[in-house]
Amino acid sequence: MKSFEPAYLAALRIPTRLFSVIRQLGEHKGKQALYHQQAPEILERMRKSAVIHSTISSNRLEGITAGTRRIKDLMAEKTAPANRSEAEIAGYRDVLNTIHRSHRSIPFTDGIVLQFHRDLMKYAGKEGGRWKSTDNTITEALPDGTRRFRFEPVPPFLTPEYMESLHRDYRRVSAEGEWDPLILIPFYIIDFLCIHPFLDGNGRMARLLTVLLLYHNGYEAGRYISLERIIEGTRESYYDTLYRSSQGWHEGRHDIWPWAEYFLGVVLAAYADFQERFDRQREAPGSKTKRVMDAVEGFETDFSISELERVCPNVSRDMIRHVLFQLRDQEKIEAVGRGRGAKWRKMKPDG
Repeated sequence: MKSFEPAYLAALRIPTRLFSVIRQLGEHKGKQALYHQQAPEILERMRKSAVIHSTISSNRLEGITAGTRRIKDLMAEKTAPANRSEAEIAGYRDVLNTIHRSHRSIPFTDGIVLQFHRDLMKYAGKEGGRWKSTDNTITEALPDGTRRFRFEPVPPFLTPEYMESLHRDYRRVSAEGEWDPLILIPFYIIDFLCIHPFLDGNGRMARLLTVLLLYHNGYEAGRYISLERIIEGTRESYYDTLYRSSQGWHEGRHDIWPWAEYFLGVVLAAYADFQERFDRQREAPGSKTKRVMDAVEGFETDFSISELERVCPNVSRDMIRHVLFQLRDQEKIEAVGRGRGAKWRKMKPDG
């Protein structure tokens, strides 16, 4: 598709400022496994919060809202949607949960896009899981109530062909390995939005597919921090960069970098937010004890204090010893050996 055509890619030069962003994101990616070892209970709280905020913000960007109490009940699946807005919210919830739960086994094809759209619309009584059947010009609502033309997407009769080509080209360029995946994701999203393949839900679908593509490339910020909330907070830049990068798209003359730079900034902001929230909750009263206990639970074989220190940075050796002695007194662990080579072993429940 337009952003993946060989001639277009050959003429592109990545702005120097983006190399620093990509490097920082790679560093965040490398730390993800350590967070899981350090405090899984903190991550679980962050995950639940992120799903709620993502669903609310992504729908609110499209003017879809509901009361706070109703949203909480919908997110907890304690109630059924009572109107169109709630139906849209419930659909987004389901697709997002599917991505979080099953991203490793979800292939990235145009068929999956159709399936996600079907599920997005399943409560709303709208046509879901089919490419658009009529034109859908993109306009902007102005403060005085009028609308302004922004972009003319691909016509309906070309949409299936364009979507098939988009996925084929994305897979091809990804497999060639010449471009960083973090660059290819915003390329895909701009092409998707310029095609605008559905009569309704294109923006929400683009944000859901963003989360899936980040997962597929090892970036898990979207599990714990709402990318959609960051986008909502910078909506003017979101729409402005999309507009700027879509001009000339049909002719393959568009400037991809305003949108790509904004996109990578959102992902970097999500990781910075993640680090701040994680550190703040990790240092809360009682959290260090819980971190050591969780780390002990995570070991499958005998472990040493030094190994615990690596898993629990910023927890003193004295605190680690204190927790180990507590667990020993509770007959949950036992010492193995003495001196520098001493280790600890979890005891069986009946032991």
